[in-house]
Amino acid sequence: MPQPRPATFSIVARDPDTDAVGVAVHSKFISVGSVVPFAAADAGAVATQSFANVAYGPDGLELLREGHTASEAVEALTAEDPEAPRRQVGIVGRDGTVAAHTGDECHDYAGDRQGDTYTVQGNILANEETLTAMADAYEEAGGGLPERLITALHAGNEAGGDSRGEQSAALYVAKPEGGYDGKNDRWIDVRVDDHETPIDELERVFKLYDVTLVSRAAPDETRRLSGETARAVTGALADLGFYDGDPPAEFGEAERDALETFRGMNNFENHDLAVVEDALARGWDDAEGSDPESRLVDALWHGLSRLERE
Repeated sequence: MPQPRPATFSIVARDPDTDAVGVAVHSKFISVGSVVPFAAADAGAVATQSFANVAYGPDGLELLREGHTASEAVEALTAEDPEAPRRQVGIVGRDGTVAAHTGDECHDYAGDRQGDTYTVQGNILANEETLTAMADAYEEAGGGLPERLITALHAGNEAGGDSRGEQSAALYVAKPEGGYDGKNDRWIDVRVDDHETPIDELERVFKLYDVTLVSRAAPDETRRLSGETARAVTGALADLGFYDGDPPAEFGEAERDALETFRGMNNFENHDLAVVEDALARGWDDAEGSDPESRLVDALWHGLSRLERE
């Protein structure tokens, strides 16, 4: 039985300001996050796809760790692989080097593009513009590395994306001591294994992950909820069963008790109550969501986004 050949596009990138390295990927393939992305803060990041050789991930990281450039790692991986003409790989080293390989037997459209800190690659794409759009979007995007990677995926998908459609997506970013409680480098690790709109769902889950697990610098000052925003936030808390009564225009002790219960129930311990209230006050007008919980989480994410991640 032939091995499935997923239609896939990905971006591998490095943020020199934070020493973070990562991969964002989308595919018409189940659980692409279990196959394509590899990253380590002390080495770099690798995306292996198109008749993927998953050994390219750990082997490529080890080559980088030993001091090889990204180009040298690509050459070493493909030189000893008889299936290299069917493979595709993108590598960014912690040292800043960038390289990719698209085999001659990858299904059209297949190709790759490189910039100073990133490489984009794809196969079985609807068009070449998918890669151009990803590169342009990454270079022009604001925010941190995770947001820029997701922005690149959206741009590639909107420009044409996979010719077969959509199914799964993943975002994996490593940063020194970036993992839970600083005990490893797994800073951002989010996957959507099977979904009708996997990049949208990846972004939603990433925001929840970001609010819950990623620490940010403390704000210099905090705002309190008041007026229509206070009423709207309290209404959302009431809809979720955290508050009884009609939402008032002032956000007082009872309302903060409800917000504290919401904070605890959702494991938002990275941010104290004053910071959560401040984030909601700043982020509510920009938030989206079809239900009260989604709106609250999106507001928190927007409100926290002004603060530097730690």
